[in-house]
Amino acid sequence: MSFVSKISGTTKVCGLIGNPVEHSFSPAMQNAAFSSLGLDYIYVPFLVAPADLGQALAAVRALNLVGVNVTVPHKEKVLPFLDELAPEAEIAGAVNTIVRQGGRLSGHNTDGAGFLRALAADAGFAPEGKNVLVLGAGGAARAVSAALARAGAREIRIAGRTAQKAAALAREINERVHGRARAIPWGEEDLLEVLPDVQLVVQATPVGMHPRPEDCPPFPFQGLRSGHLVCDLIYHPPLTKFLARAKAAGARIMNGLGMLLYQGVLAFELWTGVSAPVEVMRRALAEELCRRSSSE
Repeated sequence: MSFVSKISGTTKVCGLIGNPVEHSFSPAMQNAAFSSLGLDYIYVPFLVAPADLGQALAAVRALNLVGVNVTVPHKEKVLPFLDELAPEAEIAGAVNTIVRQGGRLSGHNTDGAGFLRALAADAGFAPEGKNVLVLGAGGAARAVSAALARAGAREIRIAGRTAQKAAALAREINERVHGRARAIPWGEEDLLEVLPDVQLVVQATPVGMHPRPEDCPPFPFQGLRSGHLVCDLIYHPPLTKFLARAKAAGARIMNGLGMLLYQGVLAFELWTGVSAPVEVMRRALAEELCRRSSSE
């Protein structure tokens, strides 16, 4: 489906930089939004190898792009190439959206705010005063943990496959956000011990993501109850093995599609200064997910 009927010398270009990028749903979502509002914009994915990241950021300036989204493996590595960071990006230590203003590049992180908006809109969950367990210590875990701390989560327990990364992330959350975070070992017995005191579990690793949907992080699913909300930040497939097992144990579940939607909504508004057509973007994501699933 083509969203752009005419590209001219006035068309403004936004994009995505990452490696890989062919899996991204963002082009379908953003181009549907531009088209629905009659905006002369186009969104293009750019495959950027890690060694070429500096040149890619220079190209954003030189080619007068409006801005770009940033995905793995560049979210943390782009920081030295930017002129300024928004507070939420500085706290998270990662950037997923860049805006060019004149010759300057400003880095933002809409992942955390997008996740909070999805929690409220799709699950009716408010983090304030709640205890949270985050699985993972990478870029997504950083953004989500920082956002949860800023939203008043009582305590965030971070279990990383690399203990040092989990400890470093907990320390940064405590120092930058003045939150309460601590690293815990990623062992099923350790996780089982903290589950009774946790209201939200966030699976923030790529384990179980397409093209390996049969994979599942080790987790004591027998410790889940109806009072738990379990979120997997993966959106393809929409029901990961992790979420299926959590649902079977009685927990409420939420996948990452809402976070993808709302982080895209916030990026759209940063680039255009216009309120995003949320429902148009939601439908575009659902259609793209259906298309991908039917072709696999």
